[in-house]
Amino acid sequence: VGVAFWEKIIQEHGITPEGLYTGNNPQQIERANVYFTEAQGGRYVPRVIACDLEPGVLDTIRQSKFGGLFRPDSMINAASGAGNNWAKGFYTEGAELLDQVLDTIRQDVERCDLLSGFQLCHSIAGGTGSGMGSLMLQKVREEYPDRMMSTFTVVPAANSSDAVVEPYNSVLSIHHLIENSDMTFCLDNQALGNICLNVMKKPLPTLGDLNSLVANVMSGVTTSLRFPGQLNADLRKLAVNMVPFPRLHFLMSGFAPLTSTQVQSYRHVTVPDLCQQIYSTNNMMVDVDPRHGRYLTCAAMFRGKVSVKECEDTIWNYAEKNASSFVEWIPNSTQIAVCDIPAIDSKLSATFLGNNTAIQETFNRVGEQFSKLFRRKAFLHWFTDEG
Repeated sequence: VGVAFWEKIIQEHGITPEGLYTGNNPQQIERANVYFTEAQGGRYVPRVIACDLEPGVLDTIRQSKFGGLFRPDSMINAASGAGNNWAKGFYTEGAELLDQVLDTIRQDVERCDLLSGFQLCHSIAGGTGSGMGSLMLQKVREEYPDRMMSTFTVVPAANSSDAVVEPYNSVLSIHHLIENSDMTFCLDNQALGNICLNVMKKPLPTLGDLNSLVANVMSGVTTSLRFPGQLNADLRKLAVNMVPFPRLHFLMSGFAPLTSTQVQSYRHVTVPDLCQQIYSTNNMMVDVDPRHGRYLTCAAMFRGKVSVKECEDTIWNYAEKNASSFVEWIPNSTQIAVCDIPAIDSKLSATFLGNNTAIQETFNRVGEQFSKLFRRKAFLHWFTDEG
């Protein structure tokens, strides 16, 4: 997921796989230093730290088209793997790598003029993303308590599973996410697969297709940080508007326009179209039906040549018509941001974030699976052996 995001924003900023700027719009590079460090010879280097407890994934990145872009010392991996075990990632294997990772973070932070916060991409089903992800969250929070911590978290899907112990890993991680994260954008492969099948009409979606959907959302959420716009919303501003109570920071996300490639050239996208799509259940990137709950707060981020007034009017009209979907004790609960620079593949696009009470369905599902295993004390010895 992380690599898909970097590939996306490298293209948006007009940077080549070698790290050189070849764009034609000065606005592309005006605020590139939010995500990139400018090195010698005008090379732009992503400010990223990639860690894993096994070498396979990072080796793939090193050998990819964009492999030469990342700093070698920002790719940190062990050799043994976490074996889908949260305790290995948190207590044993992950803890051994921790000092090296924190040291690299410290060096990167010292190079910053003004550190806004951290973004963590991980999955809470396996061992590394859940265990080591929780450990990183906790330690970074201790070292930088006043900085924003946002996470893009892939939660286990309802009908597909890589590991039997997913419910254990997830429950242990969710506790850390509740305590140590300021904003958590929930994603799941089931919902992403459904979008590819039903909305984009791809009969056999690959992981690359799913990742590019997530990259769209990540790129949309961070647009206001990366480009000058008419109405900006940085990470902190977003969190202030989206999180009414500290523990309720688990957000659903959506993106528009999503259409099949055959239909794309026949459609003219308008702001009302986008509004209808981003609130649609089919476009949600987590397997939850927002109609089963109510929205506490929402954010809509528009990109492209569009009038702020039109965006505001469309969103207000939607909120008035569907007043029953929003809680009445937070008036004007939708925040809007507008950025003039369009996404690469569409002239007009919108990213949606919603803090909806229906997100509890995800946690209930994981909780039920956890209880079934825990009642029988199944697989527990793998965790207790690690401490």
